[in-house]
Amino acid sequence: MRIVLLGAPGSGKGTQSQLLVKAFGIPQISTGDLLRDAVAKRTELGLKAKSAMDAGKLVDDATVLGMMRERLSRPDAAKGFILDGFPRNIPQAEALSKMLAEMGAPLQAVVLLNLDLGILFKRLSGRRICESCGRVFNIYTAAPAALEHCDKCGAEHRLIQRPDDKEEVIGKRLDVYEAQTKPLISFYTAAGLLRVVDADADVNAVFGNIRNAIGAAAQAPGRSPSA
Repeated sequence: MRIVLLGAPGSGKGTQSQLLVKAFGIPQISTGDLLRDAVAKRTELGLKAKSAMDAGKLVDDATVLGMMRERLSRPDAAKGFILDGFPRNIPQAEALSKMLAEMGAPLQAVVLLNLDLGILFKRLSGRRICESCGRVFNIYTAAPAALEHCDKCGAEHRLIQRPDDKEEVIGKRLDVYEAQTKPLISFYTAAGLLRVVDADADVNAVFGNIRNAIGAAAQAPGRSPSA
């Protein structure tokens, strides 16, 4: 099963990716993890990426795709993979399609976790972290007692808000998504690969809907979008 997960920040891609990993025994692959691993191992592509990052530049698509090709060639990806956070725009999607076609492993489905931006904003801006154990919860949905004592470690704690969960930062993150990533919806719809799942539901309910969507897609031969 070869899929891409799409969705705005806060739509639940990370959570659902981990559930898919456990259910299907295939790896979740993100560009962030690839970059960190390549830099740490000081591979040729990793050194090239580090040079760009040290100079304050974005890592070019060719370098990222090179890392992606290497990662997808490993044995654990032979039965499939979950791409999370890549591609982020149309040029990356076109390059990914070409690369996967060359590898004989075209995508079988692209799952969009669809969520109203107002709900996304509330999810992100309300997210807090327990200072003691790192548990994540939301001040808008947590039980009142959890605001005083963490229900995981029991400690009295100060609630921490991550810098990228502040309202002004969230707005910028969603603007980037709208401008760069959202056009992928049209791209993959035209390719017949898009599956839309309502992400405004219980985690397990969302997961069940994803399984239904990709289960049907996995029965058909993979199809590559035109570049």
